Amino acid sequence: MFDFEKPIYELEEKIEELEKYAAKNKVDLTKEVSFLEKKVNDKKNEIYDNLTPWQRVEIARYIKRPTTYDYIEALFEEFTEFYGDRVHSDDPAIVGGIASYNGRPVTVIGHQRGRDTKGNIHRNFGMAHPDGYRKALRLMKQADKFNRPIICFIDTKGAYPGKAAEERGQSESIARNLVEMAGLHVPVISVVIGEGGSGGALGLGVCNRLIMLENATYSVISPEGAASILFKDASLKEIAAESLKITAADLKSFGIADAVIEEPQGGAHNNRDQVFENLDGILKEHLEGLLVLDREEMVADRYDKYVNIGIYDEQL
Repeated sequence: MFDFEKPIYELEEKIEELEKYAAKNKVDLTKEVSFLEKKVNDKKNEIYDNLTPWQRVEIARYIKRPTTYDYIEALFEEFTEFYGDRVHSDDPAIVGGIASYNGRPVTVIGHQRGRDTKGNIHRNFGMAHPDGYRKALRLMKQADKFNRPIICFIDTKGAYPGKAAEERGQSESIARNLVEMAGLHVPVISVVIGEGGSGGALGLGVCNRLIMLENATYSVISPEGAASILFKDASLKEIAAESLKITAADLKSFGIADAVIEEPQGGAHNNRDQVFENLDGILKEHLEGLLVLDREEMVADRYDKYVNIGIYDEQL
């Protein structure tokens, strides 16, 4: 439960108490329960229709939110996972392999965080080392060779900034992914399913189409990091989140995100099947639209997406 949801849960507890009292004492409290149920619905609409950017960050980070593996299981068939970067090791913070999507072979790659504390430790909270980005690039090049569309799931606070990662070329590995992804001749669709943080997200984010879940975020830095730099106080993260314009709605308005997937009230964890269905429809639509392009047009389409992002004034 999030702090902003406490008024909802307090009302639901009152309903539960009334129902128990009515059953125990054999009295009719239907009117009272109905009144409180209406208050719950009104309170849900009030809260969830007016979420702040920071509240969306909290939802995007929620540990019960569906992960890459959950989307793979729900949307794809015959998934075969590949391991290793053929240089150093396998990085469990990024998973990938080949699968079938509506009868078409595709390559699927995504950040994978843990579903609990033990899983997060194993997968380094979804923060990849260079080995993870090199594994992803290996799979992308394979997809390009065999003409398979690439679907990436982004869900990371950022690339791992530790000493070992830097020693093995963290910045170089991400930069190489950016360059190589820009020139891929097959469709690349990236889906931000949770947190899309900094270069760690961009390593899987150079795409023809960027799709975001409604409560996902995509940013050059975390709100806490921005607050520490701008205000010298990480506790001002809510103000920073507002200033950064990191929500799906903001990024759609800027032309960075191409589509926003509606989530159930409170977040994707409250009705996973609905989210999977909503994403499936949009994913299918965008993939079919890209498959009509030939290999050179695919690169040009990706180039056009990025040169058209932003507003600038050219002075002669």
